[in-house]
Amino acid sequence: MIGTGYVGLVTGTCFAEIGHSVICVDKDQSKIDTLNAGGVPIYEPGLDVVLRKNRKAKRIRFTTDIEEGVKNSDIVFIAVNTPPLPDGGADLSFVEACTREVARYANKYTLLVEKSTVPVQTGERVKKTLSVIQKSWDLIEVASNPEFLREGSDLQDFLKPDRIVIGVQSKRAEKLLRELYSKIKAPIVVTDIKSAELIKHASNSFLAMKISYINAIAQLCERVGADVVKVAEGMGLDARIGRSFLSAGIGYGGSCFPKDVSAFIKIAEKNGYDFKLLKNTEEINNVQRHIIIKKLEDALWTFKDKTVGLLGLSFKPNTDDLRNAPAKDIIDALLAGGTKVKAYDPVSMERMKTMYPQVEYCSSPYEVAKGADGLLIVTEWDEFRKLNLKKIKSAMNTNIIIDGRNLFDPKKMIDMGFHYQCVGRAASPTEQEGSPTPVVSRV
Repeated sequence: MIGTGYVGLVTGTCFAEIGHSVICVDKDQSKIDTLNAGGVPIYEPGLDVVLRKNRKAKRIRFTTDIEEGVKNSDIVFIAVNTPPLPDGGADLSFVEACTREVARYANKYTLLVEKSTVPVQTGERVKKTLSVIQKSWDLIEVASNPEFLREGSDLQDFLKPDRIVIGVQSKRAEKLLRELYSKIKAPIVVTDIKSAELIKHASNSFLAMKISYINAIAQLCERVGADVVKVAEGMGLDARIGRSFLSAGIGYGGSCFPKDVSAFIKIAEKNGYDFKLLKNTEEINNVQRHIIIKKLEDALWTFKDKTVGLLGLSFKPNTDDLRNAPAKDIIDALLAGGTKVKAYDPVSMERMKTMYPQVEYCSSPYEVAKGADGLLIVTEWDEFRKLNLKKIKSAMNTNIIIDGRNLFDPKKMIDMGFHYQCVGRAASPTEQEGSPTPVVSRV
């Protein structure tokens, strides 16, 4: 397994869990040192337990020596980062570098598998690179095995997946991958490499599109006085649509959806197709977090000399991943407006401190609320759903809460005396009872 990020480390650990011998390779010495010392460089619920179990059973080991990994493996997975380029395409330089190293060290038949999310036709580029370097034409074979892991539930997604997709060009490769996954009960889709590559991008882009669609519906709901939660419920009961990914809010973030949508747009463009549907998906998502910022600014009147608390920093709950996290755009806007920012997140504050040392990081949501002129709910951690709202209200300077994740019932919040706004739902007593709620200041 080349690469020990979220995908590589989880995948390698799970392969060990189902009985395989796994060598995880990464050029980052500090990461390998952490793993060899018994630590885990990322936050993923349950990963530390499963990793500890398989390390003890000697089914998984970690090294910076790619030669060791390649020469001692029958199947080599490329699970390195494919970050976005300035034009939106995927940077495949790490994939190419890995391909060259595998070609350099392979000394027997080796199946080289794309696990990183890559544009369609990357398999062709990998084979072309191999053809230039390989001493034997049949030494290394290429395959695709896209991942469908969700941060926060990676272990469950791997061990009990909806499907396993393998793109191959020979029966030998198919047999190897079927044997690899034989202990996992799930439908296996066997296809050509290009189709497998497309399945990954098409799946993530479709899910991103659902999120942007419901956020667009939320904007209409706010204009006509409808409730987007009820609209989503009514839509989701249609088996053809489904309820998942129809939760209005700040929009999607993380390492996958933004990068994959952008890359898929670029893939289509390179092949002569203007993917306007995905361009609109991207635009709606980019605007959505700024709509939340505007709600807060309107409620406060001005950001200057205010104190604002953020509840949640990671792009989603149950992860410490801050890549493309809406919290970063929000913090940028608040700091630019002259605002003091306080924040709390159960697991990602240490990572955020390296990016925004000027933010005051707190030990609890109640410490964030103390003296705050407004609170913004950014991430839907379960901890926030169980807040003592009376305690929150008494700690704040004002009664302003902007809920970017629709955690609470608007009517109940207003009845408690909050100036409460959320996304796509009736958020003021003017809409519900015909009388405004004053913003109470304790300053």
